[in-house]
Amino acid sequence: MTASRFPDKDSARAWVWQRLRDAHAAAFPFPVEGRIPNFVGSTDAAKRMLEHPLVQSARRLKVNPDSPQRRFRELALALGIELILPTPRLAGGFRRLDATRIPREHQAEAATIDGAARWGELIAVTDLPAVDAVIAGSVAVTRDGRRCGKGHGYGDLEYALLRMLGHPAVPVLTSVHPLQIVDDFPGDRHDLPVSVIVTPEETIEIPDPPPAPTGIEWSLLSADDLAAMPVLAELRAAMQH
Repeated sequence: MTASRFPDKDSARAWVWQRLRDAHAAAFPFPVEGRIPNFVGSTDAAKRMLEHPLVQSARRLKVNPDSPQRRFRELALALGIELILPTPRLAGGFRRLDATRIPREHQAEAATIDGAARWGELIAVTDLPAVDAVIAGSVAVTRDGRRCGKGHGYGDLEYALLRMLGHPAVPVLTSVHPLQIVDDFPGDRHDLPVSVIVTPEETIEIPDPPPAPTGIEWSLLSADDLAAMPVLAELRAAMQH
């Protein structure tokens, strides 16, 4: 395979989206461009991730709401793991999905974005409980633990938000198609790295990933960003008291 080294994250994203389409490895919803891409084999990757010791020992996970991790959310609820889901684009804060309060026949529904709105409980940012690990969606990853999402920085912000609340650093796992693993792209200090990459056929352990965010870099956020994500304005106000 041609070495996949990119001068910036946008180039890496474009390459991954194109490769998934060309290989017929992308799955609904379409188009894959502009989103965390769903992929053929995402259910197998979810099952493999569920077997990882970090997940097996977890009581509570923060999980992204994107399509490729939907099956993982469903299977985790079936195991009784509590899930903390950010609302899309962080517009509505976070929801708690308590598996003990969701009838088994509705857990598949609860694992969807619309179902999480029905079965999940909204949580104030200052009431967010500690999680044992983070499950992140990715567009591209490297085998040394760098990750890029779709370009809006939500995953980075969500992790930084937890750290600002005093939560401990926790490992980050992601599930991807093998075509989403690239050789190199430049990272930024606020990027969320990954400790474990899971594909349908492989689990990649990363013993020394790049440093994770320790807090929100407010200077990178505009007034429009804070208006679009009230949870961040709520946190900033709480931190100033």
